[in-house]
Amino acid sequence: MLNFQNITSERLGSHALDLEGALSDHAARLEQAQGALLDRFRAGGDPYLGWMDLPRGEVLGDVLALRDRLAGHYDDLIVLGIGGSSLGGLTLTTALQHPFHNSLASRPGMRVHFIDNVDGDVIEGLLEVLDARRTLVNVISKSGTTTETMAAYLSCKAWLQAQVGEKYKAQIIATTDPQKGILRPLAEREGYATLPVPPTVGGRFSVLSAVGLLPAALGGIDVEALLRGARRAMEHFERSAAHNEILQSALVQHLYGEQGKNITVFMPYSTRLRFLSDWYAQLWAESLGKNRQRDGGSARVGTTPVKAVGTTDQHSQVQLYREGPQDKLVVFVKVEQADRGALIPNAEPDENEMNYLGNKPYQTLMNAELHATAYALLDAGQPNYTISLPRIDAEHLGELLQFLMLQTAVAGELLNINAFDQPGVELGKVLTYALMGRPGFDEQRAQLEAEGITL
Repeated sequence: MLNFQNITSERLGSHALDLEGALSDHAARLEQAQGALLDRFRAGGDPYLGWMDLPRGEVLGDVLALRDRLAGHYDDLIVLGIGGSSLGGLTLTTALQHPFHNSLASRPGMRVHFIDNVDGDVIEGLLEVLDARRTLVNVISKSGTTTETMAAYLSCKAWLQAQVGEKYKAQIIATTDPQKGILRPLAEREGYATLPVPPTVGGRFSVLSAVGLLPAALGGIDVEALLRGARRAMEHFERSAAHNEILQSALVQHLYGEQGKNITVFMPYSTRLRFLSDWYAQLWAESLGKNRQRDGGSARVGTTPVKAVGTTDQHSQVQLYREGPQDKLVVFVKVEQADRGALIPNAEPDENEMNYLGNKPYQTLMNAELHATAYALLDAGQPNYTISLPRIDAEHLGELLQFLMLQTAVAGELLNINAFDQPGVELGKVLTYALMGRPGFDEQRAQLEAEGITL
């Protein structure tokens, strides 16, 4: 799955890692990190590690039952969420549905639309083109206090009420904490269908919970295969460091971070995987950007993720990566086999500058561009490695998603931080509440006004 040849001394020179030597030197440390995660997970009761249990599919039966009950009655699904509540579902549907699924006259599953920002033009614009009688709304918020999500919920509820009357209650599904927060009692009072976000699963680790599985299932995706692939990653994770690519990739990231390679570029060569870059950027940044260590020490740690898509961003970013600061590690994602095997027609046989492309598969060109870019970066002293997928299907994507979550968790252990909280985002939330006049935040509002910050 991983190819590390472009970080070896034979290929990279002074910026290389001796991976074999590093594995020998750090095997005990890696396996200690691995063991710490597995021990806490198996012991149960850890407030953060519920995502490691999601591949077992405890919620799968409820998701499939809801899918089957709703099938044929609705054409469109609006998903309301932000961050981890939307990026996982976006990644799944963009990668695994037909590239133009929502435009197909006949399609497996519903059209799926994501509202993940407080952009009134987009929200109202979407509602203008959908038939309320044939539309479901899935509101995703663990607490029910997520400002952006609840604003969109208020718009969708009002729209449904105006269009279908009391029937709106059958057209809203709430994915939320099973017990806490304001959305759970609201949903029960209104009579909405509900699915749980496990209390021990953070948003950026929730893609294989009902958060991601329900939009995927309603969109016609094989969610059982997703979980099957994720279970394969969990099995791989239990191997020794010498045979464990999850541990090895975490080590490569960690050691290059210690060398000052403080930017990680994540670059899948597939338009269908474009939101995988967005999902990964949140996973990595929110998990590892911390200034408090587990032993009480203070140290600002974490490398900065940059999202990119090949070949598109060869033409917007690679100039910097080749000739700018040598502070980056680039991670490519390669797809070995396309679904369609589309060929480039030889439509200009007399044009030598074009006909060399004729009758060659598009995927061959895509992968030639990846290899060329990887070598060009290597030539400039920029380390890079490649993750390969045999094809983009549910099983392989599920494996990759769980792989990357496990890699991130191990990276957190190596940094001696809590990779599962996000204290740095709380202040912005609180100040937004104050500016918008939410009850209980008068003190913060007064503080902002004293600083001259008003709406």
